[in-house]
Amino acid sequence: MASLADYFERNRPRARYDFGDRVFGYWNKIPFIGTVANDNVIDEKVGPVVSIFLDLPLIYKKDIITFIRVKQKDITRLKSY
Repeated sequence: MASLADYFERNRPRARYDFGDRVFGYWNKIPFIGTVANDNVIDEKVGPVVSIFLDLPLIYKKDIITFIRVKQKDITRLKSY
């Protein structure tokens, strides 16, 4: 019988970002820069999702947002700004 570690190694996507990585992207057409908190898969239909702490808060529909979740493909690693 294979171990759970072997199963997840074969069947789950690998994380691209580590805790603390700096990233850039767009959330609802609003540009942001932030720090990665978590990179995981919760739902197979949605795919890999990255949780991000924002450097500056976003105002969206009269709400102030400081923490967002975006798909892995929608962000890039920040090299310099």
